[in-house]
Amino acid sequence: MGLLIWLDGKLVDESQAMVSVFDHGLLYGDGVFEGIRVYGGKIFEFQAHLKRLYESASVIRLVIPMTMEELAAATQETVKANNIADGYIRLIITRGKGNLGLNPFTCSRAGVIIIASTIQLYPPELYERGMKVISAVTVRNHPLAIPPQVKSLNYLNNIIAKMEALDNNVPEAIMYNHEGYVAEATGDNVFIVRDGILYSPPVQAGSLEGVTRSVVIRLAKKLEIPFVEKNLTRFDLYVADEFFLTGTAAEVIAVVEIDGRTIGSGKPGPITGRLREAFFDYANGNSTC
Repeated sequence: MGLLIWLDGKLVDESQAMVSVFDHGLLYGDGVFEGIRVYGGKIFEFQAHLKRLYESASVIRLVIPMTMEELAAATQETVKANNIADGYIRLIITRGKGNLGLNPFTCSRAGVIIIASTIQLYPPELYERGMKVISAVTVRNHPLAIPPQVKSLNYLNNIIAKMEALDNNVPEAIMYNHEGYVAEATGDNVFIVRDGILYSPPVQAGSLEGVTRSVVIRLAKKLEIPFVEKNLTRFDLYVADEFFLTGTAAEVIAVVEIDGRTIGSGKPGPITGRLREAFFDYANGNSTC
């Protein structure tokens, strides 16, 4: 017996967890999702993730057929059923089964899928020594196309940039918006440190409003690390003293090289280390922020 998957109102074995070939989530990437961590049996920043999920759905006029409380209970049930103490949850809301064609109103009811499993985005040694990245040629989607705050099932823009990274034998790429400002990595938010000040691009530059990003900003303020939200250029990344990425799957990971240029000492920096340590203290319930 494999994982138990929540599918449209009940738990089923993963071998029976199937969606229709007419589901618009499959046909057109029409839907939203959340990736959420579990630490020590506790779902991390659960309310923040649920809020973002429902807001994303609202923006694309997708009605989730469960209240937030019902979806929270179903998620807890799925985590418990799979004995997940430290793991990863994927909440997926699809437009549902409809007709061929773009018309979303042929879909009578949204589909709800909950997966509770484990994840390791990068090998442990990469967290110790830091990662190398490149600047992507692929430009982040224009904000008038779809707001960057919507975490939709259509990730093709990010996937193309990810392929650029892998073609260059690095795990990540930094994406820039149509004005040339830093938006985000293919799946993570961007932070740099220069002269003791922590910087991150604003959401309006084209990044997802990351839950882990928000936690790190709060932790920085608690640790009295000055923080500034501002547009960043490629130049800012090249001359940074420290550089790191944040995300639900990536957590907090240092960047030590971009486009062949060494960042700082070429090793994860001290402020990155402090924030990473503070993040895990908070995630494991040993501190507040």
